[in-house]
Order: sequence, then C-alpha cells, then structure tokens
Amino acid sequence: MISKLPRWVEVGGFWLACIAGAANSIGLLGFTHQAVSHLSATSTLLGVSLVEGRLAETAHLLGIVLSFVVGAAGAGAILGNVALKLGRQYSFVLVIESLLLLMAMVALVQDSGLGHFLASAACGLQNGMVSTYSGAVVRTTHVTGLFTDLGTMLGAALRGHPLNTRQATLFLVLIAGFIAGGGVGAILFRWVQFYALLFPAAGAGALAVSYWVFRLRRRAKQV
Repeated sequence: MISKLPRWVEVGGFWLACIAGAANSIGLLGFTHQAVSHLSATSTLLGVSLVEGRLAETAHLLGIVLSFVVGAAGAGAILGNVALKLGRQYSFVLVIESLLLLMAMVALVQDSGLGHFLASAACGLQNGMVSTYSGAVVRTTHVTGLFTDLGTMLGAALRGHPLNTRQATLFLVLIAGFIAGGGVGAILFRWVQFYALLFPAAGAGALAVSYWVFRLRRRAKQV
C-alpha cells in the first residue's frame, strides 16, 4: 500500500526529480530552448517543423525523440520491470545516466548537437527506471501528470472521498524536487554554461553510490 511507502522512495524520488529538473532547465536555457526531460514540447516542435518543411530541424528533433525512447528502452532491458522494487540494478542505471550527462556536457561545450541526443537519452533512461509504486504513478522527469493526479485527488476529496495524504505527499515531494532542480540548473547555467550539467551528472552518480550502500547495509542486517 502507498501508506506504507518507505522513506527511501521519497528521498530518492526528490533527488531524481531534482536531477531531471536541472537537466531540463539547462536544456531550456541552452539547447536552443528545447526541453529534454520530457517529449511534449519536442513533439509539438517536431510537428510544426514537418509542416513548415524544415528538414534539418525535423531530423534533429526526431533524433531527440528517438534518443529518449532508446534511453527508456535501455532501462527496461536492464531492469526488466517498471514496478519499483528494492534490489534491482538501479545503481547501474544511474551510473549510465551520469555518464550520458557527462558526455552530453562535453559534446555541448564543443557545440555539437550530439549533446542534445545524449541528454535526452539520459532523461529517457531515468524516466524508464520506475513507473509505479503500490499503484501510485511515480514520475521524476516531468510534472504535468503529477499536477493532474494531485488535482483529481483534491477534487475527489471535495466530493467526500478520503484523501490519501501519503500519496499526495509523494506527488508534492516530486514536484518540489523538479522545481528546485530547475532553479539550481538555471543558476549554474548563468555561471558556467553547459558545465552546469556536472550538477545532475554528479547527482545521479551520488544517488547510485547511496543506493548501493543502502542495499549493502540492508543485506547485512538480514544476515
């Protein structure tokens, strides 16, 4: 049940959302003002460029979309299941995400469009890590669905249905993480431009190490 949500899910979810929010704000400020943590805006731009016949832009936008899908597919291939469960190889996935963000940074510093694809793949990989936990949708790379779910929960509460406060808290934690990450990413981009991607890359790496240590300690207690 979501009411028994372990604290590590909320903490990990906050930092994952923070990582995605930072990457996305850097994308909006520097990747020709394109979002990379989700595909709604990119898909819209893709449709517009198709209609207007801008072939080079269409190819680039399509590459970003496909990179996101490839990243999500990678998560599915490694983890094998979208349901969150302690013990899966999340550390390995997070290390790959960190490396992708670092490679994106190097490419973008050199003014290479390959960086857009690598950053998008990193976000797709993260988004594919986990989809649900105990029936609650856990999104860490975009917040539209979170705001929608939170709104419907509040609307149902107005009709007299009980409000699942733990689930609402999870949604608010994820939203706060995404917004906080966006703010940090924006500040860092003003200072160091694309080197700001070191922040989400380091965050993913640190989270990988933290999860690995957490698993070892938990396993030691069970022995």
